[in-house]
Amino acid sequence: MKTNLVTREGHESLKAELDFLWRKERPEVTQKVNWAASLGDRSENADYQYNKKRLREIDRRVRYLRKRLEDIRVVDYDPCQDGKVFFGAWVKLVDIDGNSLQFRIVGPDEIYGRNDYVSIDAPIARASLKKEVDDEVFVKTPVSEKTWFVEKVWYHTSPPGEGV
Repeated sequence: MKTNLVTREGHESLKAELDFLWRKERPEVTQKVNWAASLGDRSENADYQYNKKRLREIDRRVRYLRKRLEDIRVVDYDPCQDGKVFFGAWVKLVDIDGNSLQFRIVGPDEIYGRNDYVSIDAPIARASLKKEVDDEVFVKTPVSEKTWFVEKVWYHTSPPGEGV
């Protein structure tokens, strides 16, 4: 089951996607479906079939986004979180071999298209919660176990002097 949390940026992104689909893409696709339907035989009309399918995909995503936006809770940054890993934090972990891993803990709806975001439901995110710099993070997954150490925790776009 998905956790019903989202960052402020993630919430705005989902709202923007819903707005784009409903106000821009859906009307354009509907217009194409109507145009293709006016050509006659729909059974062999690829434009009609493709755009009709796309319209169903858009409608499905719009229904999902509307429901999801009702269910999720926006979690904003609070200054009392500084120094500890909580929802919305950027975390840099280092293992004993010097390998590093940097990610932001976000809601499950925010991870798509981003390789530096990790869902709050992921084992590494769960193991990192409430940890501070130099704390040990023991991550157990179905296929492996690994120990990391918290090197940095921050709540801004990127740490001072670094890009993410």
